[in-house]
Amino acid sequence: MAGIVYLVGAGPGDPGLLTLRGAELLRRADVVVYDHLAFPGLLDMVRPDARIIYVGKEGADHTLSQEAINDLLVREGAAGNSVVRLKGGDPYIFGRGGEEALRLAERGVAFEVVPGVSSTCAAAAYAGIPLTHRDLSSQAVLITGHERPDREDSAHSWKALAAIGTLVAVMGRERLPEICRALLEAGKDPATPAALVEWGTTDRQRTAAATLSDLPSLADSLGIRPPALFVCGKVVGLRERLAWFERRPLWGRTVSVTRTRSQAGRLSAALRELGARVEERPVIRIEEIDPNPELDRALAGLSRFAWVAFTSPNGAGIFMRALFARGLDARALAGARIAVIGPGTAEALRPWGLVPDLVPRSFVAEGLLEAFRGAEPGPLLLARARKARDVLPEGLASLGFAVELCPLYETGHPSPDPAWDPASSDLTTITSASCAEGLAALVPEGDRARVRTASIGPVASSRARELGFTVAVESPAASIPALVGAMEAYFRAGPAPGGA
Repeated sequence: MAGIVYLVGAGPGDPGLLTLRGAELLRRADVVVYDHLAFPGLLDMVRPDARIIYVGKEGADHTLSQEAINDLLVREGAAGNSVVRLKGGDPYIFGRGGEEALRLAERGVAFEVVPGVSSTCAAAAYAGIPLTHRDLSSQAVLITGHERPDREDSAHSWKALAAIGTLVAVMGRERLPEICRALLEAGKDPATPAALVEWGTTDRQRTAAATLSDLPSLADSLGIRPPALFVCGKVVGLRERLAWFERRPLWGRTVSVTRTRSQAGRLSAALRELGARVEERPVIRIEEIDPNPELDRALAGLSRFAWVAFTSPNGAGIFMRALFARGLDARALAGARIAVIGPGTAEALRPWGLVPDLVPRSFVAEGLLEAFRGAEPGPLLLARARKARDVLPEGLASLGFAVELCPLYETGHPSPDPAWDPASSDLTTITSASCAEGLAALVPEGDRARVRTASIGPVASSRARELGFTVAVESPAASIPALVGAMEAYFRAGPAPGGA
């Protein structure tokens, strides 16, 4: 089969700015060749069996030369692979995509270009700077900041550039003093507003805004480093009113999310939406029980149960995958009513065509037990972790239910990461009692009081306190939206950033 190389613009950093076409190709790719500036989270879309090749370039530090990258793309495409060349921003705007496309064309390898959102407009927009404005600037010119302005053979006419309404220089940090000096010498007003946007559209974004004459010294004092976008013109003066990205309620806060990788997405996304810098640090490893005779016995006799209860999304997923792996489907549960511990578990069942009959108001074992009061007792299958509290099975038995336990998984703990200090985060989430225990396995007892935690409810809080952690935030309900809301309220109250 003939191969093809897709030159895909990954956008400027915010993964939400990847195009739909780019996402579709990433999911289908046999090989992904990616850059330093392509957001790493995008690689989560790639098939597990695909090959991922890093060819990043940071300043003078090149993993591969451009010639070697061109040859790599030709080789992989000629071998019959579907190759995605994932490039930061847009492939054809200072991305050297034109060079790669020419090499592919010369060698007869099929290719397609998928434009990306360029940092030139995106970083400025996220900093509150429109590049054009009817009353302030009807022109915007884009240049590279890598060229030395004092070169006699410079491609730039600084006198002409100084007369432009808005000047944008990508990669504008390293030559910033020379660029500003060249504009001033060409007649640009020293009081012209100018800005430097570092890591635009990401949670690392910082913006230095000053006059053209003062910007280099301000950038130095703030320690602004590449990659950074330079913008000069009256439109920069709108930033004070139009900046939005850096004014979100959790901006500048670092939150460590300790859920498993498969569960972290929803919580992480909600926190990022509010501006937080999220570090995903799983403290629990889910280990499916295999072989599992209890599960085999339960699936072979599902018709005898009046109720099936799930106490976690993990358990619900494992149970349903096992059910379908045996050639069965949701009809096998037609004779039973379904109970879940909360909306997260209910959501995990939805893709399998199941809507629970019973969801408690309080999303803990005690809440589920209370919800069962008044229900008609009968045989009940309780699908859960092997190690769990006895509140639910003992309480259900006291209500007249014949409870059969079906352990589906065990929880383990990953190896400690010496680079991670939870106390350096503004908050570390604890979404269950076992999560608190997993965090304790990674943090020495004497250091736990320094770790400020955000707990999903009283059960998790109680266990966290028993283990010596500081519970700074407790969610009023055991749900992700309630936890995020409690964290937002905590930060609005004004604790200083930077952890304990």
